[in-house]
Amino acid sequence: MKEKIKALLCDDHTLFREGIKAIIKDEPLIEIVGEAEDGRQGVEKARQLYPDVVLMDIAMPDLSGFDATRRILQANPRIKVIILTMYEEEEVINRCLGAGASGYVLKDAPRAHLIHAIDVVNKGGQYMSSRALKKVVKQYVKGAKSTATGYERLSDREREVLKLLADGLALKEIAAHLVLSVKTVDAHKTNLMRKLDLHDRSQLIKYAIQRKLIRLPSVKTPAETEPPG
Repeated sequence: MKEKIKALLCDDHTLFREGIKAIIKDEPLIEIVGEAEDGRQGVEKARQLYPDVVLMDIAMPDLSGFDATRRILQANPRIKVIILTMYEEEEVINRCLGAGASGYVLKDAPRAHLIHAIDVVNKGGQYMSSRALKKVVKQYVKGAKSTATGYERLSDREREVLKLLADGLALKEIAAHLVLSVKTVDAHKTNLMRKLDLHDRSQLIKYAIQRKLIRLPSVKTPAETEPPG
């Protein structure tokens, strides 16, 4: 027979703790071995009881769930922490994951989801409620887009100026090449560097190389640089 998963329940609301205990009472492989009504007490109980999984609320008196999670895992990295909360804001989720939580379950999740989450994190996996996961994915995609679209935010003319600047042309040469005034080329340069958050030509060249807009300069051997005899 499998050993029971020992769970520590940390929440400052007595009725909520009673509800979780009632949910888990009939689960043959999960046992609530202790309770804590604030974060500091949760840290102490974790040290005393060596639970496999801690069900952690976020907003608690004395010590927050963020800090309690961090302290518990610093003392015993083997313990898995599942955040059990009503909050689904991206910043809160990120702070919990940053503190080392292995799971994030919203308090209105179905009973089966909580049981599954406990089983998953106990086996070394990670679990996140679907709504919380959507928020994280949305934030990731938004962040990826903001990074990826820097170049796309440039106008066609700004891209041309970027390429020519990276190739080493002076403003006057670019103006002649594009049949523009030097003042107009300088305005394009200012705009593109602001959009890309670049501050000098060396950063601009590095950016162009990373974006594959220009090639790295080849290193010629002495034989290649000697004039034909």
